[in-house]
This record gives sequence, C-alpha cells and structure tokens, in this order.
Amino acid sequence: MNNQRILEELLILLEAKNVAIRNEPLGGSGGGLCKIKGQDIFFVDTEASFAENTSLCAEAVTKLVDIEKIYIRPEIRQFIQSQSQ
Repeated sequence: MNNQRILEELLILLEAKNVAIRNEPLGGSGGGLCKIKGQDIFFVDTEASFAENTSLCAEAVTKLVDIEKIYIRPEIRQFIQSQSQ
C-alpha cells in the first residue's frame, strides 16, 4: 500500500473523530494537528511529501483514536504502530 493511500485512510480516521482537515501550502516541512478555538484541525502540507504528511497524520491518529477499540485495516494498523516506535 502506498503512502498516498495510507494517508487517505488515516485522514478518514481523523475525520471520524470530528477533526477538520485543511490542505494548505506550508513550506514543505509538513503540517500537523492543532486545536483552534476548541476545534481539532489537521493541516496537510501540500508542499511536503506524502511520506512526511503520512507520518504526521499517523502521529495525530495515535493521539486521538484508540486503535485497539476499532477495526482498522491491518496495513494501516501496522503503519501506525511502526510510526510510534
């Protein structure tokens, strides 16, 4: 599974937790999760690589989603777990 597909799956997990997704040019060093006026927002840096955005998104998922309590495709679960080591 490529980084683009993994990123899409991770963004779906964040959206399920009511996280707003924003695609913005942020200089290429990656976006990330933040909270603005009580709303969780994940910024996808459109100038960064899929690998960078995917890694940051996996980190955000570990903070907001209890991956042990929901079904996640095995490839996605493995990626999340590999990023948190």
